[in-house]
Amino acid sequence: MKFLVINGPNLNLLGLREPEIYGRQDFAALQQFVRDAAAEAGVEVELFQSNHEGAIVDTIQEAYGKADGIVINPAAYTHTSVAILDALKAVALPAVEVHLSDVSKRESFRQVSYAGLACVKTYMGLGFEGYRRAILFLRDFCEGEVKRA
Repeated sequence: MKFLVINGPNLNLLGLREPEIYGRQDFAALQQFVRDAAAEAGVEVELFQSNHEGAIVDTIQEAYGKADGIVINPAAYTHTSVAILDALKAVALPAVEVHLSDVSKRESFRQVSYAGLACVKTYMGLGFEGYRRAILFLRDFCEGEVKRA
């Protein structure tokens, strides 16, 4: 089983960017955490990060026929990108949305998640742990052990 893990804009600045919200660990630590979580779950993982909406859309499209599912943290594009939503819907791969912070408790403009409309589950406010839970949930979902949450 292979999953694509997509991280959106500014996540490459983890550790520098608002550490009181996003934590002090850097992006390399997140990437290693995801690799370790995937290995523990017995799944293969491909990691992708971009600050560019079109690159994220292209990567989602390229996952068709290559990946069994997607874990996505669209970051700021969560609240603005119909293009990412449409790409997720087009490839119709099961996807799980992740956010390091609890966006439901943040600014009003962060209350809408376009990408989330195409996802089977969302984890937020759990820091890096949200990625582990997303990988485990997606594995079980793809194996038919759990239904859409």
